[in-house]
Amino acid sequence: MSGTKASLLIVDDEYSVRSSMSLALTEIGYRVQCAEDGFSALVELRKEVPEILLTDLNMPGMSGFELLSVVRRRFPLVKRIAMSGAFSGDEVPSGVAADGFYQKGSSLISLLRIIEAHHHADRISCKSSSVSAPIWVQRNGFSTSGDEILTVACPECLRTFPLECSGSNSLFRETNCVHCQSLIHYAAVHLTERTPEQTLPTQSHDSMPAILSQGPEY
Repeated sequence: MSGTKASLLIVDDEYSVRSSMSLALTEIGYRVQCAEDGFSALVELRKEVPEILLTDLNMPGMSGFELLSVVRRRFPLVKRIAMSGAFSGDEVPSGVAADGFYQKGSSLISLLRIIEAHHHADRISCKSSSVSAPIWVQRNGFSTSGDEILTVACPECLRTFPLECSGSNSLFRETNCVHCQSLIHYAAVHLTERTPEQTLPTQSHDSMPAILSQGPEY
């Protein structure tokens, strides 16, 4: 095995599983983070991006299936290893967005072999920015009480949720995702609205250059 150990994020809703795995891997030399479900894993990923994600598939809240799909889109450099006792063998189950698979109950040697097979020598240095660019959210109309109705797509967990806004005329706003609680910076616009950079001035016929308003010369 290589001298430099990978950084890991272990995600499992069973405390005994993640604590025992964390203890064993830490003693070997790996640097380990832990999370109890998919939403908690996204919080850890905002703090530090690991080289390898090792996640259970069946968890409440955000399952490992969904977490793997989100990480593949948002953190494409992170290697993803799924683990479960519901599947057997060492092949990634069909439909699971993972690079490798570990069958729960297998030996620690088997797990180490899978981890090392997906370990990169170069550390991933990308970290989430504390201030992200705002996302553009379309206004969907108004509620019976007169509040704006928006549909927001969280850039962290990729889930959508409805949002009612009242008493704010500001273009740029903030809210927390109802699913993962991450802070979202957004701008509420109509489809017909454009930013100043997108609006091009139009010229009237009277302001056209003289050479264009004159007839052809013969």
